[in-house]
Amino acid sequence: MVAASGVKVQTGTFRHRGQRLAYTIFGEGRRWVVLTPGLLLPATMDEPLARFLAERGERVVTLDPLGHGRSDRPRDMRKYSIAGFAADVVALLDHLDVDDAVVGGTSLGANITLEVAAIAPRRVRGMIIEMPVLENGLVVSAITFGPILVALHFFESQIAWVSRAARLIPRRLVPFWGNIALDVVRQEPGPSGSLLQGLFFGHVAPHRDLRKTFTAPTLIIGHRRDPVHPFSDAGMLADELPNARLVEASNILELRFRPERLSQEIADFVHECWTPRVQRHPRPRRRTA
Repeated sequence: MVAASGVKVQTGTFRHRGQRLAYTIFGEGRRWVVLTPGLLLPATMDEPLARFLAERGERVVTLDPLGHGRSDRPRDMRKYSIAGFAADVVALLDHLDVDDAVVGGTSLGANITLEVAAIAPRRVRGMIIEMPVLENGLVVSAITFGPILVALHFFESQIAWVSRAARLIPRRLVPFWGNIALDVVRQEPGPSGSLLQGLFFGHVAPHRDLRKTFTAPTLIIGHRRDPVHPFSDAGMLADELPNARLVEASNILELRFRPERLSQEIADFVHECWTPRVQRHPRPRRRTA
């Protein structure tokens, strides 16, 4: 299928760990980028960025992690972990017969990206890390998502009625980002609760001692005034990684509603990652307001 913008779009699925995982490919370039979304959000959230990069010659794959979007949503909490999500990304590369790619994601997707670098560093050409949740954000994350987990567990039947009502709202009547938000509500609550339980009882990111060994070029995007994704986590990560640079977003929604600056930063970074390896040198870290 070719979109109105001229970007070729293909959807597909594959199986890994006994589950069906869904992905979408944008473009036909030779340089691969893999994007994963934030917690409970569908991969559709990355579509605008994927199209932007595809229009500039990249081939972008957006993956719905297990429990998200069009992928399977088992009720077994043991199926959900950062390590499992990262293994699914590597399995996606195997499925597509891709040696390596620039891997990136937002929030949960950022942590998945770091885990991919831990388990398969040779498959990671570069990393795009938007709003990671590391040591400084753990307590507030628990405070934020703990009540959601409790509600999904103890009030599943009541929330299920809300989900069914949300699914009755025609997608064509809702703006793009409104549908992204509604997709969180449209999902059956049981698997969402299992997903949160799995993440609560597992590690959220590679240990900082391991992170310091990551040599892949890395673009880190953070912003201030968000306790769940504290800017201190983004800054700490930029200091830990030997080949990273930090870009400051104006707010949590800049890449979604005013994407021009950050999308161009990402496009430039991806292009740099695909220059010959022998010509790459560590880039100076910088902060962009």
